[in-house]
Amino acid sequence: MASIGFPVTLLLLGGSCWLSLGSAAGPVPLVIWHGMGDSCCNPESIGYIKKIVEEKIPGIYILSLMIGKNLIEDVENGFLMNVNDQVKLVCGILAKDPKLQGGFNAMGFSQGGQFLRAVVQRCPSPPMLNLVSVGGQHQGVYGFPRCPGESSRLCDWIRKMLDLGAYTQAVQERLVQAQYWHDPLNEEEYRKNSLFLADVNQERCINQTYKKNLMSLKKFVMVKFLNDTMVDPPASEWFGYYRSGQAKETIPLKETLLYTEDRLGLKEMDKAGKLVYLGAEGDHLHFSKEWFFKNILPFLQ
Repeated sequence: MASIGFPVTLLLLGGSCWLSLGSAAGPVPLVIWHGMGDSCCNPESIGYIKKIVEEKIPGIYILSLMIGKNLIEDVENGFLMNVNDQVKLVCGILAKDPKLQGGFNAMGFSQGGQFLRAVVQRCPSPPMLNLVSVGGQHQGVYGFPRCPGESSRLCDWIRKMLDLGAYTQAVQERLVQAQYWHDPLNEEEYRKNSLFLADVNQERCINQTYKKNLMSLKKFVMVKFLNDTMVDPPASEWFGYYRSGQAKETIPLKETLLYTEDRLGLKEMDKAGKLVYLGAEGDHLHFSKEWFFKNILPFLQ
């Protein structure tokens, strides 16, 4: 089978009552958030996904999020716009879209996966029904193995900024990837200075509203790429991470404090059958159309 290749643009770092209404009024709308280095409408990546979903679900309304006024800004903002500002912007877009007010499904690719999770935690209206995270790094990353091209000046600059200090105020405010940089060797600094991830993962305190909103999802689907060479560690795609204090051994979600202390409601969601773990053979964001139709499409219908 041919894989859907997401080259440079997508390599790394988005009740029964309603179902009855959706059946009468048309398919449940879908919101998509692309990953780092990509844009809302790239015909070889997100644009292609949008097209094949529309072919399989006739009449579906799909909003592929553009973060900025044009495609260039959309790409740049994936590197340089404060994530909290991006989430706030998206919440405003969703709230104003009349086609989404009855509820919608959401699908995020790579960093778009954790950004859409922040949307459901912070902005419950209009309601997100199902969240599909395709390679999202929900416990963050501790490595930057590849960017859109090893020779990219922007990637070289990002690496230098992270080396200088991922948790300095200047880097946190300027660099998107620093805002989900999770250093297992320095958890205290991470919890104290991470502008985005430490907040949405309830690392500093428990926000009951975040927990309640996330638990409102019908399904939270997490796709992990089983041969991922670009996300460090790949376990983050299933909400696992490095065991604190070292950067070699990873532990699954159920062994993390987020789960055992149920900081996000994931333990309750798991018991209720709301968490779905999917594995995809291949590297980061590489999967076949057949795999997508079989494993992802059911959550969008």
